Amino acid sequence: MTLTEWAETYSPAIFFDENEPFRPVRIGVTLFERPGPSPSMEGRRIEFDPDEVKLAIEYAIYFDYDIGHLYELEHFWAYVGHDGSVVDAEASFHGRYFKALFKDKRNLEGTHVRIYSQPGKHAFAPSIDFLELIPNLHSASYEEAGNAGLLVPAMFEGRFAADAETDRKVNAYLQSVRFRPSLKFRRYSIDSELYATWPELEEEIPQRIGEIVRSL
Repeated sequence: MTLTEWAETYSPAIFFDENEPFRPVRIGVTLFERPGPSPSMEGRRIEFDPDEVKLAIEYAIYFDYDIGHLYELEHFWAYVGHDGSVVDAEASFHGRYFKALFKDKRNLEGTHVRIYSQPGKHAFAPSIDFLELIPNLHSASYEEAGNAGLLVPAMFEGRFAADAETDRKVNAYLQSVRFRPSLKFRRYSIDSELYATWPELEEEIPQRIGEIVRSL
């Protein structure tokens, strides 16, 4: 299969809050036939037993905005068994990651793991119940909207930069789209045109950031 075919076959079934203003704009995909470091998440190493896992697929899911800042990259990992089934999955959560597949696989739909996106913030969890444990679940997308300006991760230092005026414009825009979560979720259908290799997405992100900053 091609990279896009692998990505489509095992893509996460993402559910977004009905009031969520942002959706993914690009997804960088990396295939792992053996364990190794993630190219898109600093400090993350993809580990698995090759006797049990044929392939691991990393989805680097890029949003232009988090409700608090410009630039947002979240992750999902699917682990594919030699029989083609999903044997494990993980998803990012505020710079860390958790298991995304329940042991009884009750959130698995064929080859698609069902995950829920924190309203505005996009951290992933396998159940709405997990999101409801977040202390600032409601204030994060309203009172705290537009509190961080342009986020510049270490991997992009020197390729784009924040300044006081940029942060002010970003924050003003995000405050204009703040919202109260409904906690009613709808499944999002990923368009195949969103998929790219991670190197392609890595090159695109600074260009997108530059275009957005100029348009604010």
